[in-house]
Amino acid sequence: MANLKEIRNRITSVSSTMQITSAMKMVSAAKLKKAQDAITAMRPYAEKLTELLQNLSATLEGEVGGDFTKQREINKVLVVAITSNRGLCGAFNSNVIKEVKNRSDFYAGKQVDVFAIGKKGNDVLSKTFSVVNNESSVFDALTFENVSKIAQTLTDKFVAGDYDKIEVVYNQFKNAATQIVQTEQFLPLAPIKSDKPVQTGDYLFEPSKEEIVLTLIPKSLKTQLYKGIRDSFASEHGARMTAMHKATDNATELRNQLKLTYNKARQAAITNEILEIVGGAEALKG
Repeated sequence: MANLKEIRNRITSVSSTMQITSAMKMVSAAKLKKAQDAITAMRPYAEKLTELLQNLSATLEGEVGGDFTKQREINKVLVVAITSNRGLCGAFNSNVIKEVKNRSDFYAGKQVDVFAIGKKGNDVLSKTFSVVNNESSVFDALTFENVSKIAQTLTDKFVAGDYDKIEVVYNQFKNAATQIVQTEQFLPLAPIKSDKPVQTGDYLFEPSKEEIVLTLIPKSLKTQLYKGIRDSFASEHGARMTAMHKATDNATELRNQLKLTYNKARQAAITNEILEIVGGAEALKG
């Protein structure tokens, strides 16, 4: 059994760790509320924009998406991996990294490059993949304008023919304890699928419907990427809050076990001292 000093040092160390994990849990909980409100407020707008684009596209004939809908033979694929800049958030980053590797296996024999958004993903994926960009700084100022620049970069790469397909892998926020890894096709635009019937309506268009669709498509792409990054940002704080909560519980349990071990060791030491005193007293009597 370890001596009392070693056990006391371990109790102190575990208690310090518990204070840190508890503080990180509270910080993540505060940030989660703000991030959750942001993604919750944005989703109706993104869904309405998609619905509007769907309604307009349904009334048009032929290919009206221009370069955005151009289907090419898939030889070069770009996977956008959205992770975080910091760790201590459970399997949040590793799940995205694993899915990126799954996509690479799916496109076996093709050129698969990675566009990293988040430092953790870049650090790991750069060891096995060709990372063409690393946009980790976007989380320092997560605004639609900054994300729009990234979306424009991705669009330019596709239009220029650098890549035949672009996919986005990220964690979708469901609740604080649940994040769902999603893989969405960014470009070329896939046909919009919906269970709801298309409401074409009787509208007057100014300018033409074709021009409106071509204007909405870039806006929709920027909104799609922004929603994905916002989802990932909220998921990160939810995952970190959950991970730190479990870490705090584990540290509390370990500290209690160490205290019990310490008390048992201390009691055994006191008992031994008493036995030695009694034995010495009996020896003096004899």
